[in-house]
Amino acid sequence: MHLDDLDTRIISAFMEDPQIGVLAASRKLGVARGTVQARLDRLQKRGVLTTFAPQVSPGAMGYPVTAFCTLEIRQTRGHDPVVTHLSGIPEVLEAHTITGSGDLLIRVVARDNTDLQRVIDMVVDDGHVIRASTVIALATRISYRTLPLVQSAGSSQG
Repeated sequence: MHLDDLDTRIISAFMEDPQIGVLAASRKLGVARGTVQARLDRLQKRGVLTTFAPQVSPGAMGYPVTAFCTLEIRQTRGHDPVVTHLSGIPEVLEAHTITGSGDLLIRVVARDNTDLQRVIDMVVDDGHVIRASTVIALATRISYRTLPLVQSAGSSQG
């Protein structure tokens, strides 16, 4: 789906101020409330907007350690058994199928390095995980973001 200028402006308004609401966004953007609502509905239906849920900081909740683990898995039953196992571990925030030497890349959080060992032990406590390689993130230089991509996609449609 291509984003036009109004889509970009609407998404930007909500990303910059998630509590803005449809009415305030319509006033800020100078378009009808119904237009903003219809665009939001269309963007959600097409999967561009995936949630209006609040962003949660694991660090502020007592999980300041972030690590990335590359998992090598047995290929006999595919990824599903491992993904099911990982889904049961609250500290596993993401899992992605990857190319290269590993099969899955996961992002995990922990309370400290000792707790990270506990999380890794839970991750590898599955008969389908052959090996895990873990790196600890020392500092976040760029947090997960999509606004620059939205703005770029909207401006490239001109």
